[in-house]
Amino acid sequence: MKRSTERILTTHTGSLARPEDLLEMIRARSSGQDYDRKAFEERTNSAVREVVRRQVENGIDVVSDGELSKPQFADYVAERLSGMEGENPSFTFAGAPEDVEGYGAWWRSQGSASAFFMGRRPMVVGPLSWKDRAALDLDIANLGEAVKESGASEAFMPSPSPGIIAIRIPNQYYASQEEYLYALADVLKEEYRAIVDAGFLLQIDAPDVAMGRHLVFHDLSPEQFRKAIEMHTDALNHALQDIPEERVRYHVCWGNNEGPHMRDVPLADIVDIVLRTKAQAFSVEAANPRHEHEWEVWQQVRLPDGKILIPGVIDSLSNFVEHPNLIAQRIVRFAELVGRENVIAGTDCGFGTFAGAPRVYPGVVWAKFEAMAEGSTIATRKLWA
Repeated sequence: MKRSTERILTTHTGSLARPEDLLEMIRARSSGQDYDRKAFEERTNSAVREVVRRQVENGIDVVSDGELSKPQFADYVAERLSGMEGENPSFTFAGAPEDVEGYGAWWRSQGSASAFFMGRRPMVVGPLSWKDRAALDLDIANLGEAVKESGASEAFMPSPSPGIIAIRIPNQYYASQEEYLYALADVLKEEYRAIVDAGFLLQIDAPDVAMGRHLVFHDLSPEQFRKAIEMHTDALNHALQDIPEERVRYHVCWGNNEGPHMRDVPLADIVDIVLRTKAQAFSVEAANPRHEHEWEVWQQVRLPDGKILIPGVIDSLSNFVEHPNLIAQRIVRFAELVGRENVIAGTDCGFGTFAGAPRVYPGVVWAKFEAMAEGSTIATRKLWA
């Protein structure tokens, strides 16, 4: 994994908006409608080449495929794994309290969810195993071709943690949640290994460790919650046990949605568990108004030797384009705490977490990337003066 040895490197969290024509095919595929598979594969290939080239042009050092082939960041595994053929009738997390009473109804009344697309919400009803490894192989081949064509210096591919899948896709087959988590770990490790063997960095998307607190674990005591996410972390480490840490990035967030976020668990309460993960780099939200102050955590918590911090220095939910000087200030703040060589500038979360529901206008995303690249240049001048 490249480090910021001579200048501050830039990256992002993975997902980007899909082109409209590709989005239509994703909708059809995920809804079980007829679609032209060959046309889908060809358009995915060309879209990945386009999006990787544009990342490089806009100053991103460590690029991704934008997760363009996927309907969203986690549930896509149901299209690739056997055992997830059940149907979950709920599109919400039952019992999750609202930060502000009535906010959810107001949000829906504004038309905010009109473009939202999720497709079928699966449920586990049988033993987990691979049924469509070809889809993974195609993603890997597309990214490899795009990286070679664009001249990108390094690339990563995101993959969900067992914990976030266990939260999003309910279990009606395994005898316990722990058994379900480890079954997920045993099948996901094939995807993890394939990504690393292809020469890419593996990014584990694990919002369950933070977001899980206010969505599904809100009735637990702090101690019980910590035990729950420790079990998630142990299952993930089981899946990562044969993968070198220096090939793994770990992303944790509080949910990629604009809202009050008043029930978010503080980073200080979970940072020790986060750092237990078998990864070299840790990507953490640090630019949005609810979590920007948590840079102070790194005044008290020592980043372990050899580790890398990827703080979000641009927000993934706002159409404001951050000023490069502000981005530089954020980068320098972290670099002065953990060491300039241990910081890579990143984003709070993905810009295309759910296909068809971008929170930020795609053109603004590229302007944000340009601002981040410029901010990293300003920070570099200060840090290497």
